[in-house]
Amino acid sequence: MKRAVAAVALVATLLGMPLGTYAEQGGSDAALARALKDAKLPLERGLAASAREGTPISAKYEFDEDGDELQLSVYTMRGGSGAVGSETGQVAVEEPAFTEVIVDYTTGKIGKVVPIKDGEDLAAAKSQSRAMAQAKRSLEAATARAVSAHSGYRAVSAVPDLKDGHPVVKVILVDGGEWKTVYETLD
Repeated sequence: MKRAVAAVALVATLLGMPLGTYAEQGGSDAALARALKDAKLPLERGLAASAREGTPISAKYEFDEDGDELQLSVYTMRGGSGAVGSETGQVAVEEPAFTEVIVDYTTGKIGKVVPIKDGEDLAAAKSQSRAMAQAKRSLEAATARAVSAHSGYRAVSAVPDLKDGHPVVKVILVDGGEWKTVYETLD
């Protein structure tokens, strides 16, 4: 299994994508799979729940910063539109605001909303927002399709990216101890 985790990490690095959730856990994919058995909320529904805080641009089940509590983290964005200045006629581009929304995986309610201001999280959010800006399908719909196409599996993470100029979402799935990575188109 360590080879599989290393292979996912290598592919993600080569593609310039953030690592999948279970690879980030430093080999604790079995612990994550066990913890997910208590998570009643499918990732797709967590995406829908987070939408009141903005457009969902990625989601993943992961362990919290202390590494002992499972959480469902959804990155969202608001804004980012251009507006023409009335006096100057120039276009002013508003940068989107990014947040990390922690959704309670037992109730589907939003537990915490944290602004994403800097670092790797901001870089990842900007990359994900570029992919979602070209998407014609929602992240929720694409993730639901990936899950329905793989009976018995549930989504652990959904992270969009651009491949050959087209938006796709990398969905990591798990069924017990079996992990699978699939890609769904967003256009």
